[in-house]
Amino acid sequence: MHKGAPPWQVGGANEASEVDEQVTRGRRISDEEVVEAAPKQQLIRSKWSTSRRMLFLGLILALIPTLLPPVNATHIRGQFQTEDFFQFLAKFGFNKADPTRRNAFGYIYGNVTSPDKYAVPLTLVVLDRSTFLEFYGNRSQRSREAACTGMFSRLKRIAYESTCNPRAKRDFLRHVPCPANQLCSDEDAPGNVVPGSQFTYVINLEAEPRFWYLSLVACYQNQSTCQWHAHESLPRLSKLSSNLLNTLHYDIHLVNLHPNNSAAHPLTYEYSYDQQNLLEMYLVFLLVYVVLLPMQIYAVRRQKHPVTKLFTLSLLSEFVSLALITAHLIRYAANGVGEPRLQAAGDVLDILSRTTFMLILLLLAKGWAVTRQQISRTGWIILMSIWVPYCAFHVFLYIWDRTEVDVVSDIDEYQTWPGWIVLILRTSFMMWFLYELRNTMKYEHSTKKLDFLLHLGASSLVWFIYLPIVAIVALQVSPMWRYKLLQGITNSADCMAYCVMTGLLWPHRAGQYLLLAGTKYAGMDELDEFNEAPHIVRERERRRNSPPDDISIGTGSGGGRGMVLSTSIPHSLNGDACNDLLEAEDLDAELLTDLNKNSHIVA
Repeated sequence: MHKGAPPWQVGGANEASEVDEQVTRGRRISDEEVVEAAPKQQLIRSKWSTSRRMLFLGLILALIPTLLPPVNATHIRGQFQTEDFFQFLAKFGFNKADPTRRNAFGYIYGNVTSPDKYAVPLTLVVLDRSTFLEFYGNRSQRSREAACTGMFSRLKRIAYESTCNPRAKRDFLRHVPCPANQLCSDEDAPGNVVPGSQFTYVINLEAEPRFWYLSLVACYQNQSTCQWHAHESLPRLSKLSSNLLNTLHYDIHLVNLHPNNSAAHPLTYEYSYDQQNLLEMYLVFLLVYVVLLPMQIYAVRRQKHPVTKLFTLSLLSEFVSLALITAHLIRYAANGVGEPRLQAAGDVLDILSRTTFMLILLLLAKGWAVTRQQISRTGWIILMSIWVPYCAFHVFLYIWDRTEVDVVSDIDEYQTWPGWIVLILRTSFMMWFLYELRNTMKYEHSTKKLDFLLHLGASSLVWFIYLPIVAIVALQVSPMWRYKLLQGITNSADCMAYCVMTGLLWPHRAGQYLLLAGTKYAGMDELDEFNEAPHIVRERERRRNSPPDDISIGTGSGGGRGMVLSTSIPHSLNGDACNDLLEAEDLDAELLTDLNKNSHIVA
């Protein structure tokens, strides 16, 4: 589709000025604040460190879209210089045409004008895939004259031209620029022209959905010989002059319905067939996350633990990503352009969210917060040295897909060599996850923790393996449905994974198997284990089977003046209390011993 860079300069300047103001305000520290206690200073420094990290992450998200070319659009504006020879404008998927409903046809309409005068016109070409591939392949010949001859060798036999081929039926070509405030010279059906436009193509011969390709080329047809020549060769072939710096200005729409009927189908009118219904899909997922995110925020406030905080960050990133992409799609449905920078930022946030979720799974598999409170330094170094390059390579794949993959081709991001490497790395992470999970379960004896690890392993295995399988299956799917299939399955799998993880880490459940230090659930799982210890069970059974203590009151023999209180308790209450205290001390000693054992497990 059309490539045109979004204006980032103004936004970047505003953000930079805001950052400078924040830094200036931060440096205005009075003498009284300098003399504050050391703990408070450390707290301030930690807050500043966190804010700087967030600022650095925001700058990365802002810079990545500036490195990318603009995305596809159905309302394209721009200019074309004769010196460029060829410019690809757009790729658009049109619906299946219904001969009984003219309003359901596809339409390409707009204006192509120029302030310069052309001795001979250039050519606007609209082709379906069967004819475009040969046309597109011949553009790269060494000689532009030979390129024009090769590109139009087939078209001159099948494309309508009022002088050289008046019997042809295919409407593929327009001579541009068109006269100011007039229809194009070869627009032979003025009744089909959309009001306010200089030309209109009607796509009405489609037996099935199909891609059409729009491009501009600096070639012209000699009306005497009917041969095609390059515009730059005009001075050599005739006495006319040719200026290679002439510029065309175009403003073109590609839509799937007649413009007069656009209000009846606002969600599909501007969208190519391969992207229709994406807006509805993203709205549904956004609604799910609108419910899920507040629940997780409530949960993380109940239990302050690195695992739940990291998961909340991942979930928040996914929610913001969906919100940005949905905003772009809504805007796209309104004007055919959307907000490309919002989409790019949303895509990068989506990548960060998925990779962070993968990190959480690996940490849980290593037993973090399940069998130990911390992971060894070596374990962290190994984990970060693999996870960080994986994140960087995933972002590189996104940039590669947006810059290096030819938009004319019908391949997706997982059909390129960076895509295959990402899938291989994801599979390797899955094997690593299973290995760590196996080692953790080998040294765990709590049934509740084992159940948690089993549920975590089963659900995570599905999340890890679905993408390689879907990428392979997508190879057999038509390009008209492939993109929607990939987006639908990946978003569904991610949403399900977040829902499952929210349930597993819910406060009332997580306290049974997570070591959530600093909360009322801390140590609960160790106490449950000691309640099942053999000597505790035997003591519980002895007390349950022993007869209840009875107390008898007797009357003395001295004339009933006094009463004697006697008990049949073989052991006094004080004796039982002493036994309980001794058992409690044993429990405390064993609890400390087991906690020390758990804290020294090496990853």
